[in-house]
Amino acid sequence: MLTEKAPPLKLSGMSIQDLQNLCKDLHQKIDVVDEERYDIQSKVGKHEKEIAELSHKIFELKGKMKRPALKRVRVSADAMLGALLGSKHKESIDFKANLKTVKKEEEKKEEVTDWRKNVDAMSGMEGRKKLFAGPTS
Repeated sequence: MLTEKAPPLKLSGMSIQDLQNLCKDLHQKIDVVDEERYDIQSKVGKHEKEIAELSHKIFELKGKMKRPALKRVRVSADAMLGALLGSKHKESIDFKANLKTVKKEEEKKEEVTDWRKNVDAMSGMEGRKKLFAGPTS
């Protein structure tokens, strides 16, 4: 490849003026080659940057971006509805009014007694019989 661009030089038998002209000619060729190299490098840089941007866009479109951790923001229900509905929301909505009411059945609570009295009553065979027999009412 180098032999194609610059054939071997024959310097023997050349005068000083011829050598100076040859040097000027070679410098001009070097300048042309440097300009071409610079142009090619700038084109390659542009293309690499464009490829990086397009691959970033593809990555965003696929949705595989890491999402940053969201910060908790305390917002009232009215403010949230205002943000969601915009100017349509003017009065506050009572959410509790729309809830279904459920009647709770009261659980039967066992009578809590003093454990010291219970120990005296349960000691001996009579107490054990009471445990196995269950409440006799």
